Amino acid sequence: MEIITVGGKQFTSYRIPFSGCNLLFISGETGALGCGYFSLEAANKFGHALAIVSGVNSFHDMMSAEVKACSEKAVEMGVTVGMSGAEALLKMN
Repeated sequence: MEIITVGGKQFTSYRIPFSGCNLLFISGETGALGCGYFSLEAANKFGHALAIVSGVNSFHDMMSAEVKACSEKAVEMGVTVGMSGAEALLKMN
């Protein structure tokens, strides 16, 4: 676990090594940014705000990567496909 700062706000980030890759997840108070390993279906089922970025190997990569998909709750909060991971985190938190 690591605390990172984006746009003056603090987020908790998690890296889970698994079978030759890293599962990456950054959470805030009301939304999260995850790598492609995470499921939008589950996020929608539970009403969570989640944006997905892919092809990332670090938290830094996640900030600049384009959002590839987002949950219904994330869309309600202003997240759109194509915005940066950093923009999505700030919109959801």
